[in-house]
Amino acid sequence: MGPTSLALSIKFAVLPIAKVLIICSLGFLLATRRLGVLSPSGNKLLSKLVFVLFLPCLIITELGAVITLQKMIQWWFIPVNVLVAAVIGCIIGCIVVLIVRPPQEFVKLTIVMIGIGNIGNIPLVLVGSVCRDPSNFFGDADACTRDGVAYISFGQWVGAIIVYTFAYHMLSPPEETVSRDRLSNVDSSLTVRILEGEEDHDQAIMNTSQKDKWWKTKMMQFEQVAKALHLGDIFQPPVSSSIIALIIGATPMLKNLLLADGAPLSFLTDSMSILGNAMIPCILLALGGNLEGGPGSSKLGLRTTIAITLTRLFIMPPVGMGVVALADKLGFLPAGDRLFRFVLHLQHTMPSSILAGAVAAMHGVAQKEASSILFWEHITAIVSITIWLIVYFNIIF
Repeated sequence: MGPTSLALSIKFAVLPIAKVLIICSLGFLLATRRLGVLSPSGNKLLSKLVFVLFLPCLIITELGAVITLQKMIQWWFIPVNVLVAAVIGCIIGCIVVLIVRPPQEFVKLTIVMIGIGNIGNIPLVLVGSVCRDPSNFFGDADACTRDGVAYISFGQWVGAIIVYTFAYHMLSPPEETVSRDRLSNVDSSLTVRILEGEEDHDQAIMNTSQKDKWWKTKMMQFEQVAKALHLGDIFQPPVSSSIIALIIGATPMLKNLLLADGAPLSFLTDSMSILGNAMIPCILLALGGNLEGGPGSSKLGLRTTIAITLTRLFIMPPVGMGVVALADKLGFLPAGDRLFRFVLHLQHTMPSSILAGAVAAMHGVAQKEASSILFWEHITAIVSITIWLIVYFNIIF
């Protein structure tokens, strides 16, 4: 890469981070006591709007417009890359635990925060910032944005499953140890619950038909299984919207009805596109508002916090570069698709998953420690992501 290309790579690495920093700074200022525009409750509401409305709209309109059955097959390595990143990250997390020796109650938190990265919101912001520049490395700005959002969204469902299965179990309180027999014997436990329910509501059941009783029984079984498998947590709005987008993209009739040029119902997707465009500024304002509170009190210790931050942001990316290079050498990646490779690299580069922090808060386990880690990682990521973007641009181009 010549001097001109190197200068461009620095430009495209620094400018997205500068944009992120400016909008986050505005969120930070709005959340200060002096202005008080973005109160903690308001910031929480803004984050919820992003999570349940803006991000799902963006995923459906962008992923649904690009994805097809053929592309699902071509892109198979994206979810695999997310899984590989989590497995390798957790192994490295175990090594860090052996070296640093964090307090015993935070061993699992250390492994989870190193192993599971943010593969959704921040990559979407970075890809959007890079692609918006007309002179970006990846060509047409609209196509770059559309494909980048599609690639990132295609891997989100795997990340959600990892968080709400593996991380959910790892961060459970010690006294809530789940027996392995619980899921294997789910049918028998459901039968007991159903029989108990029948005894409590015997009179009501007598007044219903046999068919109604059968449907009620099946519904109770489904509810119990869904609760046992945490399906409500796994199929959150971003994951559900990714599945909807995949169904639309894989069904030509639905795609022509909703997302094709001149589609009869294009007014629906146009409205969703407008809402989706609000995702990036709103999530950055919310992130800046969250940082205003500072790291808070933590019993994790400075040594462990530094180890987690440095490992997640400076050791995981080179490991990810090796994974992507090996996959490319083995022919697992679409030939000539540089944006595809860029997104794969980003999946190894991000701070710890915000959802993992949400799981810790859900259980009431190490909530302050998880918040402290996320705070310092996002501050450090301003530098680390800039460095790695320069490296990636030099490797890819």
